[in-house]
Amino acid sequence: MDYKYIEQLLERYFAAETSLEEEEILRAFFSQKEIPAGMEKYRDLFVFQLNECKETLLDDDFDARILAMTNEEKPTVKAREIRLSQRLMPLFKAAAVVAIFLTLGQAAQRPWDASWNDPRADYAASYKQQTDSVTATPIQADNISETPIDSAKTITDALPKD
Repeated sequence: MDYKYIEQLLERYFAAETSLEEEEILRAFFSQKEIPAGMEKYRDLFVFQLNECKETLLDDDFDARILAMTNEEKPTVKAREIRLSQRLMPLFKAAAVVAIFLTLGQAAQRPWDASWNDPRADYAASYKQQTDSVTATPIQADNISETPIDSAKTITDALPKD
């Protein structure tokens, strides 16, 4: 038997291009006992749809059950009184966190160890050392003369003559 028409219907079904009559043909085909092994995987889908359509019909008393559920008394809920301090509590907490961060930030800028020197004293000491080194007697080399020297002439004199 040639199942080419059923395969075409399946392709159109999954592309959402089938009509209701063609879908009914597929349901009838897959409700048979013997179908090809390659199409066995689609059987549950169409058999489920066929069985589900029969079970989902609404009873005559459906409307009455829904109306009975909506007419039940609902428990009343009383409004709670919220004081101003309770309402502002998140704001108080946020302000406390900001205060803690600012305090820690200020503490981090100051030295932790009390034995550290004052930066101004350290700067004054280094300035004093610099001024002392400027006034110290410079060291002179022994071969420096007071008369200017022509460097080009000195180099040519030092070269060996042929």
